[in-house]
Amino acid sequence: MNETYYIPTNFTDAGRVMGLFEIRNMVEAVLLTLPILYMCIILLPLSLTPKIMVTMTVIVPVGGFGLIGISDDSLARWLGCWWRWRKNRRLIFYRGECKN
Repeated sequence: MNETYYIPTNFTDAGRVMGLFEIRNMVEAVLLTLPILYMCIILLPLSLTPKIMVTMTVIVPVGGFGLIGISDDSLARWLGCWWRWRKNRRLIFYRGECKN
């Protein structure tokens, strides 16, 4: 007997915010943007409207970068892989000659 199974269209949305971003990426984006937001609000010597404009100009790209990540990985995961590669890499020295 041939049974048909229907896969719902949103089966890949589990564990995602708005169906697009992983929860881990959302947390990293918030952790990246909160200190920048605080520093912009406290340290910028501007009135309210320019302060908001400058803050949004800085925070939106940083938050977007945190949400998207690098190569579809979160920033922390990518940084860990890069750090392991950097620590374990080897240098190869070859001058084109062979010693016998």
